[in-house]
Amino acid sequence: MFLLGYFLQAVAGLLHFLISAVILVVIARAVLSWVSPDPYNPIVRLIVQLSEPLLYPVRRRMPMMGGIDFSPMIVILVAYFLDGFLVPSLQRIAMQLLA
Repeated sequence: MFLLGYFLQAVAGLLHFLISAVILVVIARAVLSWVSPDPYNPIVRLIVQLSEPLLYPVRRRMPMMGGIDFSPMIVILVAYFLDGFLVPSLQRIAMQLLA
């Protein structure tokens, strides 16, 4: 069972890294929306392409409130919830399997 424990530890670490990357990309997208950068810049295009699949479903379900887009905040809150709930749960299961 120790192999499954180490596998779950690795999955938890990878999930934590991916959630942190998602949070950074969404924050970068929110900051870019404030400054109106060049849309042909490759970095701007990469950030938009990475963040749009996360933000669009939330935008579609939420109405705009006073012209303010709250979808980045909701995506970040969900990501923090997953990071605070799912990652420690996987780590605890892994530790129980290793003990």
